[in-house]
Amino acid sequence: MPQVLDRFRSSTLGWLVGTLAGWGTCFLFLLGLAGTFYFLAQGMLAGAAWVAPLLLVVAIVVLILKWFENLGIAYEVTEDRLILHKGILRKSIDEIELYRVKDVRIDFSIVNQLADIGTISIASSAPPPPPRRGGPGAGPPPPPRPRGGRELDCRGPPANPPLG
Repeated sequence: MPQVLDRFRSSTLGWLVGTLAGWGTCFLFLLGLAGTFYFLAQGMLAGAAWVAPLLLVVAIVVLILKWFENLGIAYEVTEDRLILHKGILRKSIDEIELYRVKDVRIDFSIVNQLADIGTISIASSAPPPPPRRGGPGAGPPPPPRPRGGRELDCRGPPANPPLG
């Protein structure tokens, strides 16, 4: 087995600081927290005042979902492969041989640059993985193969034999 040069995951903190979706989640959290404290200090948490704790819960749920998404993908780099480990409950491993990499593209917005994060896209000449057998998403089973025997041509002679 080749030696692993590096192993890493996506960063949830980097997502919070370096994307507009992360900023929006932080804004929802702060707005929900401030609103909840304000309405609790006023002694009323009825009617429309329940919106503030709801914003707080939504922000926490989004953060937890993003954390699980980042927890579910790990990357390994060896001398000749890039290996992607995906999944928490249902795991899969994809390997890209580095000699097959044709193009590497790095995209990052101004917000991404502030957090020193970006998106790496890799184009490979490797064929797509074969379809999975069985389970959800699998296609119909292959037709049954005939057992033994020979193929015979039973068409008979041509209808109009050539003259001559």
